[in-house]
Amino acid sequence: MDFTRRLVMKGAAVAAASFTTETACTAAPVPASAGERTVQDIASDEAFWRPIVAQYDVTPDVVNFENGYWGLMAKPVLEAFVRNTEKVNRHNSWYARRDYYSDIQPIHARIADFLGAGQDEIVFTRNATESLQGLVGGYNRLKPGDAVMYSDLDYDSIQTAMDTKAEGEGASVVRIAIPEPVTFDGLIDTYRQALEANPNVRLLLLTHISHRTGLMIPVREIVKMARGFNVDCIVDAAHSWGQIDFRMEDLGADFIGFNLHKWIGAPIGAGLMYIRRDRLTDISPDISERPEGVGTIYHRIHTGTTNFATFLTLKDALDFHELVGPARKAARVAYLRDLWAEEMRDDDRIEILTPPDRRLHAAITSFRFRDVTSVEDNKAIVKALVDKHRIFTVHRDGVANGACVRVTPTLYNTPDQAFQLVRALHSLLAEF
Repeated sequence: MDFTRRLVMKGAAVAAASFTTETACTAAPVPASAGERTVQDIASDEAFWRPIVAQYDVTPDVVNFENGYWGLMAKPVLEAFVRNTEKVNRHNSWYARRDYYSDIQPIHARIADFLGAGQDEIVFTRNATESLQGLVGGYNRLKPGDAVMYSDLDYDSIQTAMDTKAEGEGASVVRIAIPEPVTFDGLIDTYRQALEANPNVRLLLLTHISHRTGLMIPVREIVKMARGFNVDCIVDAAHSWGQIDFRMEDLGADFIGFNLHKWIGAPIGAGLMYIRRDRLTDISPDISERPEGVGTIYHRIHTGTTNFATFLTLKDALDFHELVGPARKAARVAYLRDLWAEEMRDDDRIEILTPPDRRLHAAITSFRFRDVTSVEDNKAIVKALVDKHRIFTVHRDGVANGACVRVTPTLYNTPDQAFQLVRALHSLLAEF
């Protein structure tokens, strides 16, 4: 009997008790076409999702729509993390120096296979920021007179890393603003026009799903176009892996930074750096590494001691992710997003900052009350949502057209909570 059908039949309480790590390892995933249904059909089937929601121990204090910071571990993942923490703490260096490497290698290999990458093309990091810092800092093809480019929707610290890199290499910085609203083809044209206008650009930062607005850009198409301009792309996939279903070839990029503790549901402190095999020499070794010759991807990052239990638990996080089903998971969180975002879109008093085009959004979507663009005013909206409606969101700044409020549903959220947000927004709009 498959995982979800078993949980539905036994009920949420029994499911929480019966879903063990052993179950996660052996149960077969539910066929995506079960009953001839599409993943979009399953996305709105509450009987399907109820037992999955029960796998999350969520605070009742607020409706948490701020799940972009990091992802809650499902119960079996949390239990595995506790066991692994106890194991590492008990055996200490006796385990870490003798057995950890042999334990982590199959996990590393499985994640590489799941992403469609070579084992020699990925290395674990503590987060996407660390991965991207290594890629930007290590990129060695810039020379004086060149330029780097990024947009207003890219992550703050990596914008700064691009600035610092350019300064150190005698290069300039080109900053662009993503239009609002924007279409799929319009995004590609925005980058094309920027590259045509700045022929000295040699390095471009692309954020697959923006942490500011949730806009999902057509990475594969832009990377391919940029190559025609002799421009390399570093891709920030911190928010995309696990929020949407893709493999490495779907991005077509040579350099990518990933998170595992956001949408894959691993413990905090796990990320990945990807460098395509034939591009390894274009990223220099970390300043703490001096390999003989080119070295390996392991020489491109040097984190020191990390949390052994976190990385051992990646296996369990991936087990749960696969049992839920990456495509079903992506469809579900997009469905929850649509329930509030598309309901509010026709209200002239509010701007929904991701288009309805499913190619351009996943779960994350930000909104802005019309003409309410200051950081302080958007902080006030966040505060009012909590104080008056017990709904937790977060403001985001740095968007060219003004600050906004980010809403991020995840697997444990429900349609009723999305409708609660709609009612809250109508109430606040009347006040503002």
